[in-house]
Amino acid sequence: MAQASKREQLVQEAVAMFSRDGFHAVGIDAISRQARTTKKTLYHHFKSKEELILAALRHYDERFRNTFMRAVESRAQQPAARLLAVFDVMKDWFGQKNFHGCILVAALGEFPDPKSPIRRACVESKKALRKYIRGLAAEAQLQKPDQLAEQITLLVEGAITLAQVNATPHCADQAKAAAAILIRNAQA
Repeated sequence: MAQASKREQLVQEAVAMFSRDGFHAVGIDAISRQARTTKKTLYHHFKSKEELILAALRHYDERFRNTFMRAVESRAQQPAARLLAVFDVMKDWFGQKNFHGCILVAALGEFPDPKSPIRRACVESKKALRKYIRGLAAEAQLQKPDQLAEQITLLVEGAITLAQVNATPHCADQAKAAAAILIRNAQA
């Protein structure tokens, strides 16, 4: 396996540190140290901390979403069953040692300005997840797929928050039970 480039190392370390400690609490010096590089190298790859944050969020989003969708699709073949598998995959995520909640939600909290490129990147990521869920609902030929996607997305986001607050993966089971009711009602 090829060694990660300095840029990739910086992004990966930034994701880990921002996830654990927050965006404003983590400085450029700490990221440089953790990535075993210099500030000069960091600034060679990123013009500002904001640019590094954006790269970290995009990296996280791409990796997380692709891994998440592959895991969902490997657990169930039918679209309606995949809607429920979403919560099984989430439960696995919640049980990981390095689970600190959703980095995107954390970024939304730390960057409240609606014009912020960081905030816009997070919003787009959340929309992409909702679009994926909506696609599953439409493939399953469920009634009102837009409404169902909003409802299931609400359960997803609520489960993520409760998993972080309560430090337990089991809230995914409760969200899955609620989603099953919504799906059953959408089949009628």
